[in-house]
Amino acid sequence: QVHLVESGGGLVQPGGSLRLSCVASGSISSASVMGWYRQAPGKSRELVAAITSRGTTSYPDFVKGRFTISRDNAKNTVYLQMNSLTPEDTAVYYCKGSFINSYWGQGTQVTVSS
Repeated sequence: QVHLVESGGGLVQPGGSLRLSCVASGSISSASVMGWYRQAPGKSRELVAAITSRGTTSYPDFVKGRFTISRDNAKNTVYLQMNSLTPEDTAVYYCKGSFINSYWGQGTQVTVSS
């Protein structure tokens, strides 16, 4: 069992930035992929960034150039740097770790509003 805890969400103005953190109770080095997802009210959960154990990253077009995922294996932490935020980025952001089993964090709310 691996527990994932997200933090760093909050209220930010359009054009602002936030950095989310996801701390794992186990070694993220053993995860094949660590990812960030988001779910807005009334919408399906969607992938916003992923990073493999080798450090390969991937992003959907709607965040490419604005979001950056990174990992610190020594701290068992994955980060999501979000820049140029818009109201459409408002959602609950979740961390997912793909180990032998997959695990989800509880989510952190990001609200982009003036």
